[in-house]
Amino acid sequence: MAKDGRLRIGELSRRVGVSPELLRAWETRYGLVDPERTQGGLRLYSGEDERRVREMRRQIAAGLSAAEAARVALGTSARPASPQRFLTQLDRALTALDEPAAQATLDRTFESLDLENALAQVILPFLHELGERWAATERSVGQEHFASNVIGGRLRTLARGWGDGARQLALLACPPGEQHELGLLCFGLLLRNGGWRIVYLGAQTPTSDLATAITTLSPALVVLSATRARRFLDVEDEIRALGGQVRVAIGGAAASESLARSLGAEFLAHDLVAAARGLSGAAS
Repeated sequence: MAKDGRLRIGELSRRVGVSPELLRAWETRYGLVDPERTQGGLRLYSGEDERRVREMRRQIAAGLSAAEAARVALGTSARPASPQRFLTQLDRALTALDEPAAQATLDRTFESLDLENALAQVILPFLHELGERWAATERSVGQEHFASNVIGGRLRTLARGWGDGARQLALLACPPGEQHELGLLCFGLLLRNGGWRIVYLGAQTPTSDLATAITTLSPALVVLSATRARRFLDVEDEIRALGGQVRVAIGGAAASESLARSLGAEFLAHDLVAAARGLSGAAS
């Protein structure tokens, strides 16, 4: 036992009759326990962690599935929803290529937080950290692809029906060569939450197809997103031409006020929540 009364995993395991391996699995899959970690990486568990494990065991013994039992055990806790906790659990699950644990964390995130806070405090920070860790070779290509596929799948599920209704229409796309679209998906969800109707063309959209969609749909706004300035500059003449037909805004890591001015477009702040609120306020 640690000096402050917290338990190491072996002691907690003996007290509650659950193996250390299962305790770690319940932590990853369901967020059942929330151990502190020492500088050496040791998990230290609180009395509340012990209480939740005992409650989960009781619910399982009563016939509930593990997932149902975890929801009951967590529901009886006074612990508030913690975006940082969800972020940590999501990173742990996706790094381990554990899709069920990642989906369970996403479930808890969107159940506990409204859409804007779930995106702003969990999903977007995770994507930013993932990109930095991949660039620093702290995450493999496989881990980056796996995480992007899981997150992208959830975002697309949330996007179902975002083209319905008679609201003002926003057309979203990435320019040719740009494959990173998850930030744009998040932005589309934020716009939809603010009252826009969305048509999403996605990654690597040819400017000729974008022009055709503009002629067909007459959107009130076109949003282009890219992570490298070259993606915009390679089609700068086309973007200027589009700007003569419709309101165009650029966003993403590559966007800047100076680049937007050179393209005859509006600049979307890197704070996507603020950018979406600004556009939604203007649309209302």
